[in-house]
Amino acid sequence: MSLANGRHYLAIPGPSVMPDRVLQAMHRPAPNIYTGEMVELTHSLVPDLRAVARTKHHVAMYIANGHGAWEAALVNTLSRGDRILILGTGRFCLGWGEMASAMGVDAQVIDFGQRSDIDMARVAEVLAADTNHGIKAVLAVQVDTSTSVRNDIPALRRTLDEAGHPALLFSDNIACLACDEFHMDDWGVDVMVTGSQKGLMTPPGMAFVFFNDKADAARGRANLVTPYWDWRPRVEPDEYYKYFNGTAPTHHLYGLRTALDMIKEEGLENVWARHATLARAVWAAVEVWGQAGPARPNIAAETKRSHAVTTVNFGAGNGQRLRDWMTANAGVTLGIPLGGVEGADGRKEDFLRIGHMGHVNAHMVLGLLAGLQAGMAALQIPHGPTGLEAAINVIAEG
Repeated sequence: MSLANGRHYLAIPGPSVMPDRVLQAMHRPAPNIYTGEMVELTHSLVPDLRAVARTKHHVAMYIANGHGAWEAALVNTLSRGDRILILGTGRFCLGWGEMASAMGVDAQVIDFGQRSDIDMARVAEVLAADTNHGIKAVLAVQVDTSTSVRNDIPALRRTLDEAGHPALLFSDNIACLACDEFHMDDWGVDVMVTGSQKGLMTPPGMAFVFFNDKADAARGRANLVTPYWDWRPRVEPDEYYKYFNGTAPTHHLYGLRTALDMIKEEGLENVWARHATLARAVWAAVEVWGQAGPARPNIAAETKRSHAVTTVNFGAGNGQRLRDWMTANAGVTLGIPLGGVEGADGRKEDFLRIGHMGHVNAHMVLGLLAGLQAGMAALQIPHGPTGLEAAINVIAEG
């Protein structure tokens, strides 16, 4: 007998839970891709994507995952031999740098480790030493899904401005767009990348690169750009097929249209607030569990944690044990650890990642936390017994 039978909950940090409305919007015959509804629907996505990114500038849409968005951002702005600065706070910005290196770009890395955000003082030192402005771009993730750290992108822009450095500022928002607050234009971000499968609540398969005029000027000098990844034909194309350099991802577009409608109906500020409250409920439970056991959030300071994902160290292989128990007994799949967290502070199997992004609400998060507390009891993992109550109190307070 298993208590897992019923509707399964995929609580990983992406792909996130797909709303029924999105899935229903996609469940239709193939449309005409030359004229009519599909063309008008695609045109309608552009202003709403800009609204979610809080930008008045450009957005290019790709049939790709987040790595495709990384590549598009790089090839449209850089040339072989250019130098960029990679600010590593987990697996993903380091991976972006590795991709750049494979293209012949000189990726200078500052690795801040697996439990820290960006140290702006260290960035300022590197920028000050770059007197000839050889660094063409500074790359960061707002949220790294491996560590669950949230970096201060406005502070990074201030650091660049105070140094008088002209480098482009790139922000990876694949994990957190429409989850954690973000203002592309007000925060001075030149290039932002994201994907469809997390806060945008659409199945994996679409990627987006937002860029301003300064970044597009760099496109004019870049020698890495290729016909498929070139963002210029995709922005305000004179023929529909140029949006995607070929056949459109038709059913993804139907789903994305519905997902953007849902965000608009709720209100983006309310979406941010919902994610913040649900994240605080998760943190409250983990804090109480850790008062009488090994559980601790990977990122110590609440102000530096993402509202989309929380990485937790449960100690002594308990992350893997809890993931297995939750799948078998509670009908919940939790995220595996990714890169780095198996260092000096613990082994890979000590960690799990809780996704609380996109189409999630109070009963889903509380059910997940109740399952984890039941799992710790079943597996005899020491824990503070009132973690769930602490989470309930956060929800009750709103």
